[in-house]
Amino acid sequence: MIYTVTFNPAIDYVVELVSFNIGEINRTTREYMNLGGKGVNVSRVLTNLEVPNVALGFVAGFTGDALRSGLERMGVKTDFINLEEGNTRINVNIKGVEETDINARGPEIPNSAIDELFKKLDNLQSGDTLVLAGSIPTSLPNDMYERIMERLYGKGIRFVVDATRDLLVKSLKYEPFLIKPNNHELGEIFGLELTTDNEIIYYARELKKQGAKNVLISMAGDGAILVDENDVAHKIGTPKGKVKNSVGAGDSMVAGFCAGYLEKGDYKYALRMGTAAGSASAFSESLATKQEVIDLLNKI
Repeated sequence: MIYTVTFNPAIDYVVELVSFNIGEINRTTREYMNLGGKGVNVSRVLTNLEVPNVALGFVAGFTGDALRSGLERMGVKTDFINLEEGNTRINVNIKGVEETDINARGPEIPNSAIDELFKKLDNLQSGDTLVLAGSIPTSLPNDMYERIMERLYGKGIRFVVDATRDLLVKSLKYEPFLIKPNNHELGEIFGLELTTDNEIIYYARELKKQGAKNVLISMAGDGAILVDENDVAHKIGTPKGKVKNSVGAGDSMVAGFCAGYLEKGDYKYALRMGTAAGSASAFSESLATKQEVIDLLNKI
């Protein structure tokens, strides 16, 4: 079973405008909502690919109820912890001449809720996969990833970590099965700007030396590079298509990689599946469907 953790999920309210003028009334040409958060996105794509998974995390208030019920209507199995105070975030994405995001802070998460999450995670079994994705909200200790991985380390659980900088680096001692920085984030870890495939492969191997088993580097339109558990480097391009929405593309790549690996146990296939899923989400206004992924998989 795959489990995802989203500490601070959100309802993303997207509004499209011809122009955006501060201090004036602005009227939309279109608006819609997405149920998001990096772990939530992974769970949504896994569900679309018919891969069993459970979304864990914290929700609060009427917006939390709306997020949970919306995900369940999509077929996503959830096991969220209800917080007694506050509301799950509503983030506003304004698409005008330029794109502007207004991200809410989210509810306070008390120690009792953290303890409840730990109890749920203690039920994971050997062979399960745990996806830890995204930043840690200010109401949680900044070492939450480390605390979770230390608690479960040595139990045969595959850790998948999609985070940045120190949050990612500090997870490496727990030998995550997969980490997925993009090429810019990889460079930031080492204080460099990486411009060639050889440089990216070299520094991906440096992260492997620190404990990561598989390092997947996403590079937007330039494809992706995987340095796998056997220290073999693979590069893949992206299929042709019009990018409509980059939000969730990286999360979709994580979902596709996990789904592909669980299906065949083959890293080349997992990379193709991850690339197809990430591209399918980028080419869609929502997240990738199974048919969209299959269509692109056959073109890569």
